[in-house]
Amino acid sequence: MAANVVDARVAIKWVIAEPGTDQVLRLLRHELCAPDLLVADCANILWRKTRLGELSAREASLAARLLERAEIELIPMRRLLDRAAALAIAFGHPAHDAMYLAVAESFGRPFVTADARLARKLEGRAPAVLLLGDFAG
Repeated sequence: MAANVVDARVAIKWVIAEPGTDQVLRLLRHELCAPDLLVADCANILWRKTRLGELSAREASLAARLLERAEIELIPMRRLLDRAAALAIAFGHPAHDAMYLAVAESFGRPFVTADARLARKLEGRAPAVLLLGDFAG
């Protein structure tokens, strides 16, 4: 495994033009992985964007189909449950985000996120957490 770990806030930018989309497109040159939680997180983002009127149901469906074909290796979460819970407790941050960090930690790979609040919280406390804009790829 030599992949960078990405979260849903990064993945969604491949299919929906948002600030940071240009940077995200550079990530596609790399091998990528994420916990299989990514699927539910992306679906939730698409749902929220339709509720807020940012996307039509048709646009959300197209984005979902594109994400289904994305070349991101999905890592089963079950064996990382204990570590993700420990990270969530240690950093005082929701466990679903800690799951991405647990994957990165377990494979010794960078975790690339578009969540500035999470990146700030983990700065200097967790190895190889990169805010999207800081990814040099």
